[in-house]
Amino acid sequence: MTAIIARRIFSRLVLMPLVLSFALGLVGTAGPAGAGVPIYIDFEGVAIQGYDPVAYFTEGRPMKGAEQYTYKWVGATWHFANAKHRDLFTADPIKYAPQYGGFCSRATYSSNLSAADPTVWRIIDGKLYLFGSQSALWRFDNDSVGQEGQIDKANANWPKLKAQYKLQP
Repeated sequence: MTAIIARRIFSRLVLMPLVLSFALGLVGTAGPAGAGVPIYIDFEGVAIQGYDPVAYFTEGRPMKGAEQYTYKWVGATWHFANAKHRDLFTADPIKYAPQYGGFCSRATYSSNLSAADPTVWRIIDGKLYLFGSQSALWRFDNDSVGQEGQIDKANANWPKLKAQYKLQP
């Protein structure tokens, strides 16, 4: 595959949807409680496709949240499986919110932004990392740089990506 074709595919499959998401306001940005934390949201303003961010920690698995248990934080509506999970999140949202605003952690490591699949995840050192696919997670688990090295690089890339895509509030 030539570089030109690869760029076209990347542009059509990754950049175009991402630019459209920004143009349509599908990325919420942080207010005072979470300054500098843009969140990837769907067309209805829901974070992480309606999955309960607390469930990853308390249940050890992704769980869909319910519309009756929601909390608005950093321009996004977060869904929870129950009132207890909502209250835990409300008390400390930074603890439970996914890293990199819910964008794919592997893509962030690679200096890109792409949507994550909330069913593909890891908790490392008490932080939730989402991935765009099982393939991205496999690469994260098996890269010679190691998980810590990838997280360090993604952490370094995140402020640059926020600035590049104007995700800062």
